[in-house]
Amino acid sequence: MDDDTEIRALIGAHFEGMRWGPETEPDWDRFRQDFMPEAILLGAARPVTVRSLETFVDRMEAVARANLHSFEEHTKGMQILRFGNIAVVLAMSELLENGADVSHDISGYLLVKSEGRWSIAAHAWDQAGEGKPVPDALW
Repeated sequence: MDDDTEIRALIGAHFEGMRWGPETEPDWDRFRQDFMPEAILLGAARPVTVRSLETFVDRMEAVARANLHSFEEHTKGMQILRFGNIAVVLAMSELLENGADVSHDISGYLLVKSEGRWSIAAHAWDQAGEGKPVPDALW
């Protein structure tokens, strides 16, 4: 695969491990494999809180799973800007919470390629909605 194809595959499948329902558990090891070990995650809440990958997973287990009986997130569109072994990706995802509530968010990813593999070094996101529509290029 060429680099852009590898990046599209990485980001396109990134949330597959972070889904759960009444009969399924999240696969946090699958989710972790997309990241560099010291990656940072920056959620939509403000003021922003920098979280490590492990802190994010712990929070999802303690807070999100306690409030959400089911959760799915799927990447729907993305734009890639790449130079050598670095890339920046802007991607839109569709979220399905409790089997009924649909929303969208936009993620910004900083990726690096090392030892022949692309990994996420940083991931930041914000919710789309009133006053912050999904850009046409990401549908």
